[in-house]
Formats: sequence, C-alpha cells, structure tokens
Amino acid sequence: MSTARFSIVIPSYKRPAPLHEALCAIAALDYPRERFEVIVVADGAGAVPEAVLAPFRSTLEVLLVQAPHGGPAAARNAGAARAVNPYLVFTDDDCLPAANWLQAIAARITPESAVGGVSVNALPENIYASASEALLRYLFDYYNREPGHARFLSTNNLAVPAARFQAMGGFAPGFRQAGGEDREFCARWREQGYALLFAPEIVVYHAHALRLPGFWQQHFNYGRGAFRFRRLGGRRPFEPLSFYTRLLRSPFAHERGVRAWRIAALLLLAQCATAAGFAFEFLRRSK
Repeated sequence: MSTARFSIVIPSYKRPAPLHEALCAIAALDYPRERFEVIVVADGAGAVPEAVLAPFRSTLEVLLVQAPHGGPAAARNAGAARAVNPYLVFTDDDCLPAANWLQAIAARITPESAVGGVSVNALPENIYASASEALLRYLFDYYNREPGHARFLSTNNLAVPAARFQAMGGFAPGFRQAGGEDREFCARWREQGYALLFAPEIVVYHAHALRLPGFWQQHFNYGRGAFRFRRLGGRRPFEPLSFYTRLLRSPFAHERGVRAWRIAALLLLAQCATAAGFAFEFLRRSK
C-alpha cells in the first residue's frame, strides 16, 4: 500500500501554538506530498486563525474547514466529509507524527481494516503527561493482546478506509468532550464485522503540557464519555477489579523509585476523576 493516498484530519480548538508544531511535523513527513492532504477543522468560530496555516500552504495541501463548536468527534466528521482520498488519518493538534508515520500506516492499512498506533509522551519531565501515557499504554496492552484483533485504538493515531467510515456514520457526535468517542467507534466498527489492527510501529509524539487541574479535568471528561459510551452501547460489562489493580501496578514495570510511585498515585487519582465524571453524567441525565 505504499501508493496509498491519505486525508489527514486534525480537529482544533484555540490551540494555535501546538497546531503549528503539529503542522511542522506533518510537513517533515517522509511521504510523497502529492499523496496526502491535510484538513484542519476549526471546532467553532475563531478556533483556528488562518495565520497558523498560512506558512504551510506552499509546502502542504492544507484545507481549513469551519465547523460549529461541537467537540472533537463532530469536528472529525466535518473534516472527513471534505476529504477526497480513500483513507482517512486522524490525529490531534498536540501530536507530532514520526517522520515515517504515513509510510508505516500505508504498510498496514487495507480497504477492509482500520489501523492505529501508539502515542508516546513528548514531555517526559511532565509527571501528569507521563501518567496519561502510562494509562494509555496499559489500555493498549490490555485490549490489544492480539494486535490483529484489537479492541481499542486511540483517535489521535487512527487510520480508516473513508468509504467504510462514512457508511457507518463516522464518530458519534454526542461526545462533546474528548473521551469515549474512540471506544464507542472501535466497538461499533468491530460490531460491523470490520477488523481493527494495532501497529505499535505507527507513532505519534503527544506534547500535552498538563498540570494537576487539567489532569483532573481530562479524566473527569473521560468519565463523562464512559457514561455516554455505556448508554449508547447498552449493557456493556464493567471491567473486573483485577483490571484496576493491574493498572496501579503497571508503572513499576516501566519506571523506578519515587517516580513509579508518583505515577501510580496519579493513576489512582485519574480513576477517581473518571468515577466522578461518570457519576456527574449519570446524575445530570437522571434529572
């Protein structure tokens, strides 16, 4: 699939500096320029200044799509609707794709399957970003023990055949915050009988400079998304207690000393925030 043509879709909401860095990384991709386009979706009025895209118009085929402020799921759908190539590649405005990103995707993707890769923390000195990476790494290990029959891929590093994406209705637009839309999409994709492939050689570097309030809010939103995911998917079983105990032990396989304990503590805090977000959404919907 080395001749595959891609439409890269990036939703963005008022983060011009990270978006600029993401576009710099895309401009440095080791892939023929005529074989991919970049679609930046402004998630709301004024979300993406034209000045951010202007420096790249001479080197990249860049389209700016204006969409009502509806969250990343709806923004991705708006971008996908304007795509002209047979494969869609989704990433985020704070992600820096590796130079061989599209080459690695092209080597694995087929018209019958979606493929996703890993997200590597680009800010290892930021303990909150490191904890978020530890959680995502654990989820990949847990859900994708058989990479050819994966159960979970992340929307910041996901490629899908455009025709099948559109046929199944894209992402569920009811997810107005980031979190949950990826799980819902993967579940629905598999229920349609389509394959999910996990390919760790497909890499983006995630540069999300988190602090404690943002870390809590991120995982609170994940909890809200988890409630919506279960509400849309019916009576899905909860994970067993062992899922959570293994999660809290997982940092000690990759870190040492105090840092491992700090990340484990933050993973516990993340689960508390997720539970709070789930409860918040449950109570809000019960009124």
